[in-house]
Amino acid sequence: MDTPLTLAERGLLLAEARQAVADALAGRPPRPVEPGGPFARRAGVFVSFHHRGDLRGCIGHPDGDQPLASVVPSCAVAAATGDPRFPPIGAGELDACVIEISVLGPITLVTDPAEIVVGRHGLIAEQGWHRGLLLPQVAVEYGWDREAFLARTCGKAGLAPDAWKRGAVIRKFEAEVFDDSGVRGRNV
Repeated sequence: MDTPLTLAERGLLLAEARQAVADALAGRPPRPVEPGGPFARRAGVFVSFHHRGDLRGCIGHPDGDQPLASVVPSCAVAAATGDPRFPPIGAGELDACVIEISVLGPITLVTDPAEIVVGRHGLIAEQGWHRGLLLPQVAVEYGWDREAFLARTCGKAGLAPDAWKRGAVIRKFEAEVFDDSGVRGRNV
C-alpha cells in the first residue's frame, strides 16, 4: 500500500465525491479536479452509498490506471445513479447518505488460500469472461471465514462456489476504507 491518506486528504476525497454527485443530480456538468496532492495518486477505487445503514449503491474501478482526481468523482456518480441493483439516489436523499470510499492497494495473485486474511484482504475471482470482486469489509460484515469469502467471491463472478479449487484465478488486495460517518452517524 502507498502511504496512508491523512484525515484531511480523506476529507477532501469524500467532499469531492459528494460534490460530484450533487452536481450530477442538479444537472450541472462535472467540475474538473486538479490532480495534485491526494488526487494525483493512481489507485483502484470503490465508492459506496449507505442510507440509514442500508447499501444504496456501490460502483468501482479496480484497476489503478487513473488518478483519484478522475476515478473518485466518476465512481461516486455511478454508485449514486447507476448501480443497477438500486434506484438512483434522489437529491433529497443525498444529505442523509453516508459515503464510503475504498482506495485499493496493489492487486496480487493468491498462490495459497492460507495467505488470505479475512478483514485485511479483498478478493477478485476470475475464470474466462467471469470476474467478481468483494471488498475486504464485506467478509467482516457478513461474518464469513476464508472459505466462505472465497466461495462468495466466486459466486459474485457467476462461478460455482468451489471454482477457486478448480482453476479460477484468485487475486487479493488491501484497501484503505473510510467514510463520512463522523458527520453522518454511521459506523463501518
